[in-house]
Amino acid sequence: QVQLVESGGGSVQAGGSLRLSCTASGYTTSRSCVGWFRQTPGKEREGVATLDEDGTTTYADSVKGRFTISKGSAAYTVDLQMNSLKPEDTAVYYCAAASFVADRCLQFNIWGQGTQVTVSS
Repeated sequence: QVQLVESGGGSVQAGGSLRLSCTASGYTTSRSCVGWFRQTPGKEREGVATLDEDGTTTYADSVKGRFTISKGSAAYTVDLQMNSLKPEDTAVYYCAAASFVADRCLQFNIWGQGTQVTVSS
């Protein structure tokens, strides 16, 4: 029922910034977590950042200090601000949602279609 759509991907030079947005439709009233993931061809999908209902965030070591996940300015949106981008950040980025129960995110079972981020050197 809930659908997620990513936007904001594109091409940027190393050191630049991009802001990705994840917008939910058919929004559920249950407590939830939103996560950003990324994947490149031939590599395992990698968790990038998560935001839970209580406002707690987590980040992969590879992006900590450079990326920030937060609620977007628009309703039912979550943003991923990406600064100091590196070529290694090139990937398809996906947002996903999970139920938030007993202070933990359950399985991410709702996924967006992905948005391409390309960082050139």
